[in-house]
Amino acid sequence: MMNLAEYLDQYRSRSDQVLYTQWAGEGWKDYTAAEMLALAARWQQAFRAHGFQQGERIALCLKNGIHWVAADLAALGMGLVVVPLYVNDNAENIAWCSNHAEARLLVLENDRMVNTLRSVSASLPLVVCLEGGAEKGVENLDTWLPEATQPFQVVDLAPNTLATICYTSGTTGRPKGAMLSHGNIMSNVEACLKVVSLFDSDVMLSIIPLSHMFERTAGYYLPLKRGIRVAYCRSIQQLAEDLATIRPTLLLAVPRVYERFLARIDQSLAGSRLKRALFDRTVELGWKRYRKQVGPLERLQYAVLKRLVADKIMARLGGRLRLSVVGGAAVELRIAKTFVGLGLNMIQGYGLTEASPVVTANRENDNDPTSAGKPLEGVEVRVNENRELLVRGPNVMLGYWRDPEATAAVIDQDGWLNTGDQVEIRDGRVYIIGRTKEIVVLSNGEKFPPEHVEAAILNDPVFEQVALVGEGRPFIVMIAVTQESDEKKLIKRANEQLRDFPRYIRVRRVIIEREPWTIENGVLTPTMKLKRREILRRYRDQIEQAYSAHRLGE
Repeated sequence: MMNLAEYLDQYRSRSDQVLYTQWAGEGWKDYTAAEMLALAARWQQAFRAHGFQQGERIALCLKNGIHWVAADLAALGMGLVVVPLYVNDNAENIAWCSNHAEARLLVLENDRMVNTLRSVSASLPLVVCLEGGAEKGVENLDTWLPEATQPFQVVDLAPNTLATICYTSGTTGRPKGAMLSHGNIMSNVEACLKVVSLFDSDVMLSIIPLSHMFERTAGYYLPLKRGIRVAYCRSIQQLAEDLATIRPTLLLAVPRVYERFLARIDQSLAGSRLKRALFDRTVELGWKRYRKQVGPLERLQYAVLKRLVADKIMARLGGRLRLSVVGGAAVELRIAKTFVGLGLNMIQGYGLTEASPVVTANRENDNDPTSAGKPLEGVEVRVNENRELLVRGPNVMLGYWRDPEATAAVIDQDGWLNTGDQVEIRDGRVYIIGRTKEIVVLSNGEKFPPEHVEAAILNDPVFEQVALVGEGRPFIVMIAVTQESDEKKLIKRANEQLRDFPRYIRVRRVIIEREPWTIENGVLTPTMKLKRREILRRYRDQIEQAYSAHRLGE
């Protein structure tokens, strides 16, 4: 048998084990294995009642929670294919991906988006809403889910059976649907289990959307396989409260989460030079201690500062956090130094959806925070003549859904996947040094093609030329050649042109330039393309100032 739903099925004999914790309106509620098996069985009963057949697609556009898990495992158990969609995406993209995958069912959080979806798409599948929905073609989950007449089912599947289609951002045009098999994902889970040590007492707080393959593999299938309880964060705005209540031992996060923590720390230290000095000294000594570069006197000093400074800060993260795995985007060295210096074992990895997604990771006892770590067991890596990272292994996708040309462009005849990222490999570790594909990855893991977005902004004639930056950063900064001087007005006008893009693609700061970019002044190539490295070099100080101003709340 090769079926991801086995991970839930294994708990039949441990029915009272708590697998999930979720906010239930008035308080936190635990969900046992028996409850999850029963809920997944109801989803399967609904699928059978509507005649779903193996290989057909269902689309989930839900917040993290027990229904995401139950619907996913119910579908996988029957050999259906799950298409995860982002709840914060725009309606046009949700409708397009659902239609492109030919999903027979679209599950939404509520019915507020239905009219918008209908306005951008002439055809929608059956829509089921967790809340609301009582009109033609839209059903409410409570009435749609029947009582189960059969137990949860897990059918035998070949390893290369398609499990999910995950749509990823392209440099231009529509997203591409990465096809991942049951075998792809299960091999990645097994390899990840050998990277970190997990204990029965561990609790993981889930904060990354389950539509992100990083969270789905490492924050959902992996803990389910190992029997680790997962608690679902209510929202990023309530993260601090949820950390204090849940007190997780494990946290899977994108760098943006730690940028938020550090911004709050910076704000709290702004009024006291003494506190700032003690914090900086704690981080400095903690980092040196981690690198095994401290002497006896410094070790003693750090022990005092740890109690006075580091422990109090870590208490804000619940006080029990022993391990954090950071992925989805590159971690700024300042972030890694700070939290490792405060005593958090933070390990960074590298991956991409097309590889299910984890390719490399640091190990708990072999961690270099400046690198993306070493390949997972069973995964091969090498570089080509352009220094691009190539990956081969059982985790590499089957291809792009109904796009053989795009598939052939990234996977060669020998099975090597071209990631499009430029790297160096030293002592077996992978160090990311740049990107060959024109994709910007924000620190929360969200991606966007800059040329495509810049072209949309240039529809407003107030902008003569624009360049967007944001790689590894919390938001987008625009450098604009324009004669307009009002930054707020420029932000508003730029974002008016971005209404049809996902909500995370919005300009937050503008750097104004009067002099046009030309071939002669070194900003454009002979083919009139932006030299992005030159832009980053030329405006480096202003870019840093824009992000620093944000951290200080200006």
